[in-house]
Amino acid sequence: MARRRFFAVFLVAVLLALAGCSGTTTDATPETTIDATTLTDTSTATTTTSTTPIETPTTSPTSPNGTLSVHYLNVGQGSATLIVGPTGETMLVDSGDWRDDGEIVLDYLHRHDIDRIDYLLTSHADADHIGGHAAVIEYFETEGEGVGAVYDPGITSTSQTYDRYLDAIETHDVTLYETRAGDTIPFEDVDAQVLAPPKEFLANGDRNENSLVVRLGFGQSSFLLPGDGETSSEEYLRSEYSSALNVTVLATGHHGSASSTGEAFLDTTAPQIAVISSAYDSQYGHPDEAVLQRLADRSIPTYWTGVHGTIRVTTNGTALTISTQSEAPTAPLALRDGSAIIPESDEPLQVRTTVAVTGAMAIPDGGTPTATATATEATTELPTESGELAIAEIHEDAQGTERENLNDEYVVFENTGGEALDLSGWTVEDEADHTYTFPDGFSLDPGAEVTLHTGSGSDTATDLYWNSENPIWNNGGDTVFVHDDSGELVLEEAYN
Repeated sequence: MARRRFFAVFLVAVLLALAGCSGTTTDATPETTIDATTLTDTSTATTTTSTTPIETPTTSPTSPNGTLSVHYLNVGQGSATLIVGPTGETMLVDSGDWRDDGEIVLDYLHRHDIDRIDYLLTSHADADHIGGHAAVIEYFETEGEGVGAVYDPGITSTSQTYDRYLDAIETHDVTLYETRAGDTIPFEDVDAQVLAPPKEFLANGDRNENSLVVRLGFGQSSFLLPGDGETSSEEYLRSEYSSALNVTVLATGHHGSASSTGEAFLDTTAPQIAVISSAYDSQYGHPDEAVLQRLADRSIPTYWTGVHGTIRVTTNGTALTISTQSEAPTAPLALRDGSAIIPESDEPLQVRTTVAVTGAMAIPDGGTPTATATATEATTELPTESGELAIAEIHEDAQGTERENLNDEYVVFENTGGEALDLSGWTVEDEADHTYTFPDGFSLDPGAEVTLHTGSGSDTATDLYWNSENPIWNNGGDTVFVHDDSGELVLEEAYN
């Protein structure tokens, strides 16, 4: 399917002429769509022609470097998902409800030291999905490192929220792409594919049914973000991709509405984990009991922003580490037994469990490769220490100006076991998903210590360097997470 790249000023003029201004925040089903001139410059996006068949989703390299983190933000009755890639590139899919004007999303991005959005995706033009778009663009274009590009399915709205979104694109000259099935977003080291909508819109151009549907592949793990797609969208995806639609983590469509996440769609996607984004007291009754029953019938552990708060799923390609703000049931029919957590909550994320990706080859510490079992069998409570690797010291407050003395910010690790510990491929992370990977061949002898400095230097047997240009460890409190090379959490230590 074709992607059309165009200059933002030209496109916005077209959109505004089509959409008009209704003087209301209520979104109505549009009768118009984006139309623009094709340009040949495709330096920031992959383009296919309209005669090229849609590629089936693929899996990225089986042994990727680093981690991929997907944050399902608790924005109440709306949707916003932040993705942080292994190289630090960022993608934001939707930005919450118009009533918040991006405040919840921007606060979360600030707390996690996000200074740029490389890819801003609009699943569709409803105001509970693009409510913070204008504020996000304005902030990052004036106070941050900018917005790389915006991706939009091309169906307009007459809401003031949509007008402000277009105005922000025009004001800051942000590149805007009309995006369709078959397009690939150039997310570094992540396989980011657009699966829908097709070139010819579904269901007479209904906005929900023509949501951008994005699949993210990283190693043997995968994530599906279907927007507010309902029956027509799900039928299209199943007929177009069939078994290739299988994913590890599924965001339920349309906030858990009964018209989405159907029986056949669940059977085709066969997720190990499901995530629902909606308010605890949703005026629409989301998530619908019928959806919860479908998930329960398939024994799919389910996380709901209404009771779990913001949900972060981090993967190294073979295992998932799931963190939430609040501990709550994950059995679908027991979700409402959990307590409500408000969108404005600043409760820190805490690791709840790890899940091995079905069919992935995980290497247990000191063991040999074994095929993992199903999600239910593989889900275990994580230990808080490894029994071998320990933290001897956390020195989070560097002397003087931190940015000028980054090597005085450090963590000291000690091997408390009786045998040498091979740390090749192990990772160290903070609560903001900054990730350091131990170099290949690095081993720590029994009783030995190694200091991981935040700044730059030459690695030795006793000193390693993160090579970060900014402080990592929060002086006001943070958590050190260490995962082994199979993605299992082996060490977690918080400090205040």
